[in-house]
Amino acid sequence: MMTAIAIDDEPIALEVVKSLAEKVPFLDLRASFTDAFQALDYLQKNKTDLIFLDIKMPDISGLELLKSLPQPPMVVFTTAYAEHAVQSFELDAIDYLLKPFSLSRFLKACNKAQELLQLRTNKDFASPVIFVKSGYDQVRVSLQDILFVESAGNYMQFITPTGKILSRLTMAEAQALLPGNQFFRIHRSYIINRNRIDRIEKTQVWLGDFCVPIGAGFTQTLEQIVGGQR
Repeated sequence: MMTAIAIDDEPIALEVVKSLAEKVPFLDLRASFTDAFQALDYLQKNKTDLIFLDIKMPDISGLELLKSLPQPPMVVFTTAYAEHAVQSFELDAIDYLLKPFSLSRFLKACNKAQELLQLRTNKDFASPVIFVKSGYDQVRVSLQDILFVESAGNYMQFITPTGKILSRLTMAEAQALLPGNQFFRIHRSYIINRNRIDRIEKTQVWLGDFCVPIGAGFTQTLEQIVGGQR
């Protein structure tokens, strides 16, 4: 069962989410909040898989709330405004629902979240091998062979010493597929395999013959990588 909460300053909007959530068999909507700070307090104390989050709220926006969470759950934005769509997906939102939305559209967002949750669950019991969907095929890949993963439009490229595998995944889905103690995102477009790092420079990382840039704001990630290798 996928656990969720809803945050929206409009009680009517929350009632809509509650009503639709009751029709989704694998979704457990455990709480709803009109006060974003009460929701933050709840999230600190309760494990939550998914947030249905309004963007335009008083005191703190949904985007700001998401950025404030050190390890955010999955998020589906619910809003009456379309102009924040690009920014929401840059924050790896699962989906972006424009009010008013139908049950079918709500269910589509829930299915996307459930699929990603299953990927993350499987990752916790990860073997040294994963299967990456490429076209109609499931390609068997050794985790140790993956140098890095690169965003390429609507696809992700899994780079190995012998070539690359192109898969129609989002960055969030690729991260969910890979064990977090071995693979780290060091740029908005790159995830690297810590075990394949040859050299770390000020603005780039070398993995074999490949040079990957370090993105602004990823300094703490590099500190985690270096610390984990001691």
